[in-house]
Amino acid sequence: MTDHARAARLAERIHVLVAKILERGIKDPRLGFVTVTDVRVTGDLQNATVFYTVYGSDEERDDSAAALKSATGRIRSEVGKNLGIRLTPTLEFVHDGLPENAQQIDSLLAKAREADAKLAAERSGKTYAGDADPYRDEETELEN
Repeated sequence: MTDHARAARLAERIHVLVAKILERGIKDPRLGFVTVTDVRVTGDLQNATVFYTVYGSDEERDDSAAALKSATGRIRSEVGKNLGIRLTPTLEFVHDGLPENAQQIDSLLAKAREADAKLAAERSGKTYAGDADPYRDEETELEN
C-alpha cells in the first residue's frame, strides 16, 4: 500500500538536499548553473526522479548532465545520510524541458496576438455588404 503523503514529503526533502549538495558539495568544473525544479518519488519510495534545468547553451547542458551522472552515487549517499530512512531511493536526473516549452508557447501566443491585431486593423472602418440586420421585417416593425 502506498502512502502518497509520505512520498510527497520525501520528495520535498530530497529536493532541498539535492539543491544544497549541488550548491556546496559538488566541485566538478563541468557542472553549470543547475536548478532543481522538481523531484518525484515512486509510491514504494525506491526511486526518485530529479528534474533540473541548466542556464546556458546546449554544450553547457550536456556538460552538466555528464557531471550529474558521474556524481549521482555521491549525491545519493549524501541524501541517504540526511534522510534517516532504511532504504535510500535511487536517483535519476532528468533535464526539465519546461522553460523551453514555456518560451515556445509564449512565442506562439505573440504570433497569435499579432494576427489578431492585423485582423482587427483590417476590419476597422468596414461595413456590412447588405443591411446591418437582414432579417428585419418592416411589416412587423410597423405593427409594434
